[in-house]
Amino acid sequence: MKPTKELLGARIKELRKAKGLSQKELAEHIGIEPQHMNRLEVGRSYPTFDRLERIAAILNVPLQDFFEFMHHQGDEQLLSEIIGMVKSLDNEQQKFVFRMLKMLKNL
Repeated sequence: MKPTKELLGARIKELRKAKGLSQKELAEHIGIEPQHMNRLEVGRSYPTFDRLERIAAILNVPLQDFFEFMHHQGDEQLLSEIIGMVKSLDNEQQKFVFRMLKMLKNL
């Protein structure tokens, strides 16, 4: 898995783009240089907690959204976690998951 700094930066970038903001625009809103915003997004620097709160406010997302990196994991690790979750379910829940996956596959 990538280092947390890179995952956090990628998540900030992803959420920023979803709101239609450029790096420069977000940097201006939170009062930093665009170069520093770039360092945050590529994982060369951690944002301070205060700055992270400002970014969350500008992007209108809860702080916890910055730490949802699951989709950035490697395929093998992701598959392993999915299998682990399914194994922890009871038999009826596993059947339900199977039916849901079967429907998704046929879409």
